[in-house]
Amino acid sequence: MKQNFTKLIVALTLPLFGYAQTIVNTNPENKKVILEEFTGINCVYCPQGHAIANQIQENNPGNVFLINVHQGGYANPSGSQPDFRTPFGNAIVNQSYSGGGFGYPSGTVNRHNFPGMEMSGAGTTAMGRDKWIAASNIILQEASYVNVALESEVDFQTRQMTINVEVYYTGNSPENTNKLNVVLLQNNTLGPQTGGGMGNNYVHMHRLIDMITGQWGEDITTTTAGTFVSKTYTYTIPEDLNNIPIVLGELELVAFIAEGNQEIISGNGTFPAYINLEFDNDVSIESVEDIPAVCSGVITPEFTIKNYGNDVITSLDIEYTLNSGTTETFTWTGNLAGLQQTKITLPEINFTEAENTLEISLPSDDNNQNNTASVDFVEATTTTSTLTLEIRTDNWGYETTWNIKNSAGSIVANGSGYGNNQTYNIELELPADCYTFTINDAYGDGGGRATLKDMNGQNVWVILGNGYSDSTFINFATDGTMNVNDLTTQALNIYPNPSNGIFNVSLEKKSTVEVFDVTGKMIHKSSANAGTNTINLTGKTGVFVVKVTEEGSKNVTTKKVILK
Repeated sequence: MKQNFTKLIVALTLPLFGYAQTIVNTNPENKKVILEEFTGINCVYCPQGHAIANQIQENNPGNVFLINVHQGGYANPSGSQPDFRTPFGNAIVNQSYSGGGFGYPSGTVNRHNFPGMEMSGAGTTAMGRDKWIAASNIILQEASYVNVALESEVDFQTRQMTINVEVYYTGNSPENTNKLNVVLLQNNTLGPQTGGGMGNNYVHMHRLIDMITGQWGEDITTTTAGTFVSKTYTYTIPEDLNNIPIVLGELELVAFIAEGNQEIISGNGTFPAYINLEFDNDVSIESVEDIPAVCSGVITPEFTIKNYGNDVITSLDIEYTLNSGTTETFTWTGNLAGLQQTKITLPEINFTEAENTLEISLPSDDNNQNNTASVDFVEATTTTSTLTLEIRTDNWGYETTWNIKNSAGSIVANGSGYGNNQTYNIELELPADCYTFTINDAYGDGGGRATLKDMNGQNVWVILGNGYSDSTFINFATDGTMNVNDLTTQALNIYPNPSNGIFNVSLEKKSTVEVFDVTGKMIHKSSANAGTNTINLTGKTGVFVVKVTEEGSKNVTTKKVILK
């Protein structure tokens, strides 16, 4: 397997960064958003705040930077809970509100006051999560008199970080002194969270670790148009904060200019580069995305690779096999420096088995202990076309919504507007097809119990109280069997199963035999006598549903057959 890389060459006789202006833009720019989110680990609605902030950032790439400040009662750990607080959080939060009407999650956008959006009184800067989008849009449209850029490098062996920040004034500041702030953050820390339905495995992002320039930053005393400022900081990264490991490779930096302790004008962010790693060439499969039960017969797997080596990876020949079958190769191209990671999507893979294993492997390198991974997945449940959806709401029933989409992506059923602590039974009739059922709790803190049952009362899917949050979903298929009074079924035997396309259907009574693919399309129909009947579907492969309707009655029997 091929693996291409580019060597990083560091000339040790030269300074890491130059002191002439090299990275900051000298043309006027609009302001960038610095959203400080006040959060915790015992916070029901904080996950929704995180989702809103992340969406703002995703919608404005390179122009929005997030700082999550763990502070206050919801951040106080109890028992064995981790302590994500810092010495800086109280002062940042306390200046944002007047002492009353403050809740979590709340936050500031550029520490600016937006009249009518305040959470705790006129002139304050703290806002509820429902105001962040509007406030950010206002900031992004305003001209900035100062631009900020930064870059950073970390020596993996010594944990020494070097940070170069450049500031350029395209206009005059109204203040003679501004404050340059440099903030260290950590991503992807697993920890507890009351909301979100993930228990102790909630992923905390953009978590404040340190204010490298102090509580309120370093003074800049020349703030007129044309002023260029270059600052270089060296910082030894601690092993931990409050006994929580500070993980190299998960760090992020944000720098911003403020007028005093409030009113952030603009800023920027970066992820540090890493040098002096243990290996030159070491790519790892970090994780493989779970594959939900699938009824389409096709998967598009996703997995994440991470570069633990000094070499910059530019291409990888990735091998993968399904159920120990033929080995396929997919070539990824890109640019992956040390301790960076990326998600890869493999081409579509067809499957025919009810239970499956996908194996993925990377090229041999300096460390082969992390080059392979696998994921198991199953074919989605096939059930009757008559279904009952039972929803039991919690204290906030109006937050619950659901829908069912068919294989074409069209919504065929949906619901919303539910009362609190109520039970609803919704009867559904869905033709033979593949469906996706999605249930959502608007605040992401978990809703009540929900079950989906077939016409015989058997559970197709069940999730207990507080189990579903933001867009919990399941795939399933229906076989065309509708509910009829006094339904009785005849014995149905299909063999061989799996088959090469020719199989026998053994019946007790004269019947009509229909065969459907997973999309609900009929591919065969014939009249069959009692006894053994041969069906020839040579050339067809995949999972199919055989539906037998007894002549002279509405009695229906179904069974799956796999054709190879």
